[in-house]
Amino acid sequence: MNENEKKSFWKEKLHEIIYEADTKEGKLFDVVLLIAIIASILLVMLESIESFDNEYHYFLNIGEWIITVFFTIEYIIRIISIRKPLKYIFSFYGIIDLLSTIPKYLSYILIGSQSLVALRALRLLRVFRILKLARYIGASNKLLLALKSSRAKIAVFLFFVLIVCIILGTVMYMIEGAENGFTNIPKSIYWAIVTLTTVGFGDIAPQTPLGQLIASVIMILGYSIIAIPTGIVSSEMTKTDEEIDTNTQSCPTCLKEKHKKNATFCYNCGSILN
Repeated sequence: MNENEKKSFWKEKLHEIIYEADTKEGKLFDVVLLIAIIASILLVMLESIESFDNEYHYFLNIGEWIITVFFTIEYIIRIISIRKPLKYIFSFYGIIDLLSTIPKYLSYILIGSQSLVALRALRLLRVFRILKLARYIGASNKLLLALKSSRAKIAVFLFFVLIVCIILGTVMYMIEGAENGFTNIPKSIYWAIVTLTTVGFGDIAPQTPLGQLIASVIMILGYSIIAIPTGIVSSEMTKTDEEIDTNTQSCPTCLKEKHKKNATFCYNCGSILN
């Protein structure tokens, strides 16, 4: 095996591990990545609690740096393991991966920007590749079966709502601050959940014009999402989804996923799959 063949082999192997979950190594990588993301979010939440941060700031900072370096290396490997790096860099996940890596570096330039690492919550969407929640049981005209068929879609919806609450809570913590009752990120996320669900206890309220504007958007958004779960179940009761037998293979050229099992070529660009 010459140098070019060795290089090509390792790029294909890295691509298979990082972008796919059909192999033991790929599943392990995704699980490790998932744990790192959750750990990072917990660290930044704990860091926003002043009493906890005062006592354990050194350990929290070291932990966040370790995770940041891990994500930086992962981002670089993702770029070099595909044939067209720009496809990944400007893709949805590519932008999210970059945004979730740079806040710690920016914290030395912009005070408070480290709180933006909560954007890493968006990367948790990758877990659905492991669980294969994109495949649904065919719906029937019975409510029980409709609920079973739509549970994955509803789970994705609720997961998205949780991500929105984490991001908006972090934004409000940065805008309002402790002087307006937003003393830490967990408390700010609590406010976002209460506001989004239109419960509105009133124990915390934004005081700045920008904070009030964001609160208004959240309240309107809360009303707009109420009907979504009902719509999902209703949709499942009136149609039968065709079950598609797919795997987690990702095209090393265009990054398209959801290829049929035993597929040799990408359905989008025709490149050979790993």
